Amino acid sequence: MTVLDRPTAPEPEQPARRRDRTHWLYIAVLIAVFAGVAVGILAPDVGTSVGVLGTMFVDLIKMMIAPVIFCTIVLGIGSVRKAATVGKVGGLAFVYFLLMSTFALAIGLVVGNILHPGSGMNLTESAAGKGAELAEKAHEAGGLMDFVAGIIPETLFSSLTAGSVLQALFVALLVGFALQAMGSAGEPILRGIEHLQKLVFKVLVMILWLAPIGAFGAIANVVGQTGWTAVTQLLGLMLGFYVTCVLFVFGVLGVILRTVSGVSIFKLVRYLAREYLLIVSTSSSESALPRLIAKMEHLGVDRSTVGVVVPTGYSFDLDGTAIYLTMASLFIAGALGDPLSLPEQIGLLVFMIVASKGAAGVTGAGLATLAGGLQSHRPDLLDGVGLIVGIDRFMSEARALTNFSGNAVATILVGSWTKTIDRERVDTVLRGDDPFDELTMVDTGHDAPAAQREPATA
Repeated sequence: MTVLDRPTAPEPEQPARRRDRTHWLYIAVLIAVFAGVAVGILAPDVGTSVGVLGTMFVDLIKMMIAPVIFCTIVLGIGSVRKAATVGKVGGLAFVYFLLMSTFALAIGLVVGNILHPGSGMNLTESAAGKGAELAEKAHEAGGLMDFVAGIIPETLFSSLTAGSVLQALFVALLVGFALQAMGSAGEPILRGIEHLQKLVFKVLVMILWLAPIGAFGAIANVVGQTGWTAVTQLLGLMLGFYVTCVLFVFGVLGVILRTVSGVSIFKLVRYLAREYLLIVSTSSSESALPRLIAKMEHLGVDRSTVGVVVPTGYSFDLDGTAIYLTMASLFIAGALGDPLSLPEQIGLLVFMIVASKGAAGVTGAGLATLAGGLQSHRPDLLDGVGLIVGIDRFMSEARALTNFSGNAVATILVGSWTKTIDRERVDTVLRGDDPFDELTMVDTGHDAPAAQREPATA
């Protein structure tokens, strides 16, 4: 019997790929928002009475603040250590990420102060709820020294259970830098925290499936109190956020990209069109991580540069999230009739710079970070997060698209600064003369969520 005559062994069955069902959540939130508006307009008393549903959902988000902050900060510091080991590329990337995310936060504050989102809703008495009690406790804490002393927890682990965001942040920074100092000996612990982060985000995703209920209660409550004012203010916030993101990508990032690398942002966006569609379908920029790595290498950026800049950027270059955090904070403060003062805005900006690092890739992490920032600076505004629940899902696409665009631009910029980019190939690829071969794009083996999602090659 020849080799050709031998019966071929049956190929092992490929494991079924998990289907992405988050689009059902999107549809459910959309229905809940419209239902909440209808109830608030037609039956204001009923709308006000179901506001507890939104409060309960916010309580679930609050439950996740400390573990989310701890895991993301520790792993974020770990990625800095990894980036530092590759020298110039990692150093330039980190400095650029820090400056650009800070600039994005500042833009969010400027636009928010110009638009004054949420002003006129006047929900101070009825919507503050338990937040007022939190504020009273915060004022009882005393002055500056008492505030600083309150950052230090009783024990290392009590910071994760006491409900103090600043304590969780303080301990996370200590643990992160300690692991950084341990070098390779700290790798097993970092891997353990990576697994813990997956567990935390899995619980967070489970909570987000209750978002339609929370959105219904929060929207019905607010509309029941203010009528169409709430609807117009929420739509105004969404529109202002979308416009700000577009101006940031095509204005700020586009100008920097053209000045430094001579590349058109419009051609780059067209080149990454499929990835943008994937991000819209998943509301997560991390879903396109493997494809961005492959496409940046195909574009002509050296593999070593791409391997450092892209993964690190997903933890540190969160431009869209930065804009969202600041504009949403100003909206909540304005809606509750107690706008943030300039010192409070600056303090919140500094907190967001640190707390937002490493929170990319999972829908809902931005909402948890927003709640953490308000809890640490203005506890009386914390219950106002319920106002954002109904539209957070609609803003997550713009956040993810802006984050993704920022990382793509950063890769080209760092490649230009370190001379690890083939300029002629960039021009050839962006002209369409050397199109990306979709058949060679194999995204298995990556830890990114895209490897588990059906539309990974959409």
